[in-house]
Amino acid sequence: MEDFKQILTENSYIRQEELIFGDCDRNENLRMSALLGKIASFGGYDYDARGMTREVLLEMGYAFLLSRLSVRIHQRPKYGETLTVQTWENGAKGAHMQRVFQMKNQYGALCVSARSDWVLVHPENHKIQRPRSFVHEEFIPCPVEIDCPEPKKIALPKEGLEELGTRKVAWSDLDGNGHLYSGRYGDIIWDYLPADLQDEMPRDFYLNYSKEATLGQELRLLGHRENGVYRMEGVGENGVCFTALFEY
Repeated sequence: MEDFKQILTENSYIRQEELIFGDCDRNENLRMSALLGKIASFGGYDYDARGMTREVLLEMGYAFLLSRLSVRIHQRPKYGETLTVQTWENGAKGAHMQRVFQMKNQYGALCVSARSDWVLVHPENHKIQRPRSFVHEEFIPCPVEIDCPEPKKIALPKEGLEELGTRKVAWSDLDGNGHLYSGRYGDIIWDYLPADLQDEMPRDFYLNYSKEATLGQELRLLGHRENGVYRMEGVGENGVCFTALFEY
């Protein structure tokens, strides 16, 4: 039996995890929803290890909302591999605080690099709070070069869109905040991709979280394909909930 490592350094958090069958798709490759789940979780693991648990942050009047992310796939992680995931804070710009990630397999090969932008809000009214208001050491830049493009704002063109269908938010989609879980978007997006793209993993993947989706809300999925790039948008009753971009 192998003991998986968990290491806290001065400015990073490292954790090893084995990829189980449920993390992977029909080709035994890591599915995007599981990857997004790790991006959402590892910042929490880091803060938990430093004594800033979710409960402590809520008592202090803080909550983090994931705003944008970018992912670069260097090598697709596969079922049974052990991933060593390392995460760092990476400074703040405007209202966004960035957290970055590297994921390597048991052979030391870099599989995934990722960047995520977060917004600090009040947990009750969701009023945005500036990073400087956070009771925490300065958000210093990551000392490691992360081979991943910056997150960016994504928009679909006005014409040439294809209707991909509708998807109602179900009970099992919800997280502890009562909203569509950020990792769950990966399954929804892949379920509604054109069939010829579902078995492909993009080199770079971008995702914008715009409006929180709640139980029973119906999302209208729209897509657009052009020159090796695919865009998808999920529109709810109050506007765009998410936008994704794939670069192959």
